[in-house]
Amino acid sequence: MQRTDPDLVADELTQITQYLDYHRATLAQKAGRLTREQLGTRVGVSTLTLAGLVNHAALNEDHWFGVVLLGHPRAEPWASAPWDDDPDWEFRTALDLDPPALLDRYLETCARSRANVAEAAAAGGLDFLSAPHPRRPEERFNLRWILLHMLEETARHNGHADLLREAADGETGE
Repeated sequence: MQRTDPDLVADELTQITQYLDYHRATLAQKAGRLTREQLGTRVGVSTLTLAGLVNHAALNEDHWFGVVLLGHPRAEPWASAPWDDDPDWEFRTALDLDPPALLDRYLETCARSRANVAEAAAAGGLDFLSAPHPRRPEERFNLRWILLHMLEETARHNGHADLLREAADGETGE
């Protein structure tokens, strides 16, 4: 995934999705070219790893843009994960995947998310209302809220990724 600066002038939907894509590409870049061992590097007492962070981001993409936004059933591997027994399953099992498979999972979820956003935007723009939330059926989110939430979530995790990447191999950068 190529990291591209967002347009300086564009409509709201374009700018928000471009910023989200920029941060998605940043996360993929931070996790790229690392071994499984490097993806498992931890900082201090935290159990967070770059592999876990990427897998968590993939789960969030599928959850917010598939399940919440459009009401799709949970996709695999999330649908069959033992969430009741292991609420941190996506973090704990991320290192079971080869690094290319982990990154492919994330990039594939981002591609599904883009398609889901395009579908919702075509049906109602940024004011498109989501399906009822699985845990809070009385609440619905507009597309704008979900995009901004995912932009915040991905950008925040990029801060974690900066620290984890530097601990893994010393690489720093944007």
